[in-house]
Amino acid sequence: MSDIDYSNSHNTPPVGQAIPLGLQHVLAMFASNVTPSIIVAGAAGLAFGGAEQIYLIQMAMLFAGIATLFQTIGAGPIGSRLPIMQGTSFAFVGVLAGVAATQGLSVALSACIIAGLIHFALGSIIQNIRFMFPPLVTGLVILAIGLYLIPVAIKYSAGGAAEFQMNAESFGSLMHWSVALTVVVVSLICKFMTKGLISNAAVLIGLIAGYIVAILMGMVSFGGVAKSAWFQIPEVMPYGFEFSLGAVIGVTLVSIVSAIETVGDTSATTKAGAGRDATDEEISGATYADGLGTAVAGVFGGLPNTSFSQNVGIVGMTGIMSRHVVTIAGLIMVICGLIPKIGAVISSMPLPVLGGGVIVMFGMVAAAGMNMLSTVKMSRRNMIIISVSLAVGLGLNLVPSAVQYLPGIWKTLATSAVAPTALLAVTLNLILPQED
Repeated sequence: MSDIDYSNSHNTPPVGQAIPLGLQHVLAMFASNVTPSIIVAGAAGLAFGGAEQIYLIQMAMLFAGIATLFQTIGAGPIGSRLPIMQGTSFAFVGVLAGVAATQGLSVALSACIIAGLIHFALGSIIQNIRFMFPPLVTGLVILAIGLYLIPVAIKYSAGGAAEFQMNAESFGSLMHWSVALTVVVVSLICKFMTKGLISNAAVLIGLIAGYIVAILMGMVSFGGVAKSAWFQIPEVMPYGFEFSLGAVIGVTLVSIVSAIETVGDTSATTKAGAGRDATDEEISGATYADGLGTAVAGVFGGLPNTSFSQNVGIVGMTGIMSRHVVTIAGLIMVICGLIPKIGAVISSMPLPVLGGGVIVMFGMVAAAGMNMLSTVKMSRRNMIIISVSLAVGLGLNLVPSAVQYLPGIWKTLATSAVAPTALLAVTLNLILPQED
């Protein structure tokens, strides 16, 4: 290493170092980036391994890359010009899966476009509304996301889920669980017994190991890979545009929480990489890029994007603040998103393989929420906010018939776990008096 100061985001390591460092950012977020599209595609009733699911996976990769370039390169006020990696957000899975299942992908993706534009507009006022989203609120929402998704991980690990017409006879079989547990064990070994690139790509390596075991067991079909093209341009509005006020409200509510998460990641990046606080321009620029990435992705069939917190850890670990390194990572994702065969390989992954990966990923989402809540003083007031928000949010999700008389989309939002938890947490935090 030279004596160049890489804590400056404008300084770039030599190409021989910059490309592997960029690849490291891709490997750290790759599995988490494509998984939401697989879940939402299943909820929408798309054939597992089919062309439409492959397309959604492509868009997840392509627009994670494009949104990352919005952040690192920027234009005018758009973009933080910091090494912030963007990707498809788990935060939206509950709402979008519910909307896609009841009203279709056209409504879900249309809501993403509108919510993305509202998210973009938040860039001009984000500093003024941060008080509404302290760690108590954001930690609660992130915890609810993880807890909502964990049953999905178990269903996938056991061999399927209702949206993929699971085979009741093989569901929960030793064959399925052996594949899923291979992913979990290899991921943990790589994460805690290695360092550097292998440690950061632990979940991806675990998925590859599980995929190999599934191939040896005869669980994988490569028919879709053979039929897929080597190159494809994304389609504009592939599912059309269909407006639903309830869907827009639900996705926008999660977008606001996502914006606050991006503010936290921006501040953490500058602190970890350069030992300073993020400027107002960097925070606003990051929010603009977040919203624009979501809106543009929705136009082409992609799901909402947000900053990826695990990549902040890479900046802190390497001490390399160069935004150009993450620009390389964004370009790698763009290239992957333009090659359908890559999406087809991912789509050919049996559900138990994916299930093993998401056991780790969804558990980490819940743990991240708990970690955020650990910084909150557990006063009676705060404990009431936590208990009521989680009890109602998760309770309605577990017993959806409790709100069976609500009209369509409102029932979907009420049972999404994330939306009611977020709404209650924000409201109670604003109206309940602080304790002495």
